[in-house]
Amino acid sequence: MNAIGAATAAAAALAAAGGILGAALPGRARVLASGVCTAALGAAGLAAGAAALRGGRWSATAPALLPLSGAHLAVDALSGLFMAVAGGVVLAVAVYGVGYAAGHGPYGTGSRTAQATLPVFALTLLLVPAAASVSTFLLLWELMALTSLVLVLARHRGGGPGERAAVREAGLWYGVMTHFAFVLLLAGTGLFAAGAGGETFASLRAGAHALSPGTRGLVFVLTALAFATKAGAVPLHPWLPRAHPEAPSAVSALMSAAMVNLGVYGVVRLGFDLLGGGPRWWWLLVLGLGALSAVHGILQAAMASDLKRLLAYSTSENLGLALIGVGAAGLLSDAGRRAPAALALAAALLHLVNHAAFKALLFCAAGSVLRATGLRDLDRMGGLRARMPATCAFFALAALGAVALPPGNGFLGEWLLLQSLVHGLAVPGVVTALVLPLAVAAIALSAGLAAAVFVKALGVAFFARPRSAPAGAAVESPPSMLAGMGLLAAACTALALVPGLLGDGLSRAVAAAGAGDGPPLAGGALAVRLDRLAATMSPLWVACALTAAVAVVAVAARLLARRRRRDNARLWDCGGGAPTARMSYTATSFAEPLQRVFDDVLAPQQDVDVTPVRASAYLVERVRFRRSVPDRVEHRLYRPLLSAVSQAGRAARRLATGSLHLYLGYGFSGLVALLLALAAAR
Repeated sequence: MNAIGAATAAAAALAAAGGILGAALPGRARVLASGVCTAALGAAGLAAGAAALRGGRWSATAPALLPLSGAHLAVDALSGLFMAVAGGVVLAVAVYGVGYAAGHGPYGTGSRTAQATLPVFALTLLLVPAAASVSTFLLLWELMALTSLVLVLARHRGGGPGERAAVREAGLWYGVMTHFAFVLLLAGTGLFAAGAGGETFASLRAGAHALSPGTRGLVFVLTALAFATKAGAVPLHPWLPRAHPEAPSAVSALMSAAMVNLGVYGVVRLGFDLLGGGPRWWWLLVLGLGALSAVHGILQAAMASDLKRLLAYSTSENLGLALIGVGAAGLLSDAGRRAPAALALAAALLHLVNHAAFKALLFCAAGSVLRATGLRDLDRMGGLRARMPATCAFFALAALGAVALPPGNGFLGEWLLLQSLVHGLAVPGVVTALVLPLAVAAIALSAGLAAAVFVKALGVAFFARPRSAPAGAAVESPPSMLAGMGLLAAACTALALVPGLLGDGLSRAVAAAGAGDGPPLAGGALAVRLDRLAATMSPLWVACALTAAVAVVAVAARLLARRRRRDNARLWDCGGGAPTARMSYTATSFAEPLQRVFDDVLAPQQDVDVTPVRASAYLVERVRFRRSVPDRVEHRLYRPLLSAVSQAGRAARRLATGSLHLYLGYGFSGLVALLLALAAAR
């Protein structure tokens, strides 16, 4: 057993120990024990992934672990990349979670169930990329779904009736959507294994070309939709803006920064590696889902006033950008342009790494605000910069990465993605000439809106004046929470300043994605190295720019404050006095101009309720104005579907009359229909 195998075995042992201690120990001890085991588990996963990215490989088979076929695990560079990302996120979030869960009240996760489940969930995040057979992959995938569902429901007992209802609804949506995806995944991989003559990934690679084009296309569509659901891609995203806000913040960070990445991993592993690539319509489907997710996600984030819901929609946007890169890679490889295809896939993987770092930090900072104030509504926040300065600094650093502007760590991945699409424009053909410019436009639009979204989130939540008593009484987070956020902030800084460290690992991951007979992406080294691009963003230049920017802001703030004090001392204020919190921008008012611009797309709903005085219809006692921006995809697609299912369920009650003879007739009719179908199949 090499270093990768030893680290993976250690992670499994730590997960078992953390689960047992989390269930057995009392009170604060179980939080500490579970957190330490989970953090060590994350460190082991990070070590295993880093070893794989350096060129190591490992495989193992446990015949007795699963009936019939046994369990198969294998780690290559592509698996190692996702294991390293998940391990790093688990390590930092586990440290953060010790302080977060130790707090009393409805926002902690110190229950036995949550602390026993957390290490198991973290282990599945590491092992899903290491699965090397259909049965092993499906088992780990379902275990990941079930443990994350338990953690989403962790706050169901602690809150009031309204909060319990919201958690229950989030759990229902998440459970239904994730198991819908599992059914698609089971059907697609089962069809693939049956046609290939084996269920190990090696058998699938060898037998993929024996499948008919129609079967290959059906396998890809079924599995791609299943993986897109896990990634929160539109229109399969309704679980994401519900589950992330209602889950404990440490769990939200794990789900948004590590779990959703596995949806993109599945598309890359199955589409490029196991199926060996495919026709362009496969990748147009992926690219279209990505572009729709990017634009729709950031538009909904711009309208959101719930901080965690805003971050959840931002996750949909960023995973959409990654899917654009994957779709472009497939499209370009089908056209025979392997170098731009490799560049696009490398950009998508790099963006996932950067997104994991800054999104985990954003959710942890939002959790700190929630723990300190009990608030998620941006319209009731404000003034947190003075009361929570470290949390404010961490949120600002992560927001800089989310808006994809230098020197934030999110800039390099999106810039590399744009470069790959621009290089792809040289490919002849009507499809690329139409699709790639639209993809560039979607990326540019999402980047511009992301800047507005995070200016709103940072400015409304942390600056201005407190808009509620809880915001005015907030205190800074405990040291363990700050330590976890500090680890994530260090990762964001390192990814921004020295991205070239990932160059060789990304090259190996791209090559591993093209393994097999006739690989579409294994043609030569990566076209544009990160080292060359990083040279234009050298650490010295970035450090100088950061220092200069901080100095300019500090001097400007001091001069402005001095001038304001001088003006207040000399000028008469006309009786107006100092501005109050009611005079400052809220999240809703900040989003109003964008809402007007995209009014036809967002289709906001508003209602005016006028209550007259009882004695006279001409005098008004109260006017109530309500305006909301619902998720239009959900409103147009899922609401009619749910209504139709509900009506069908009510109509089906007429079949349940209580008559035993009628039920026997149903069974006989079903058996006859099944026999006729089998006879027709022969």
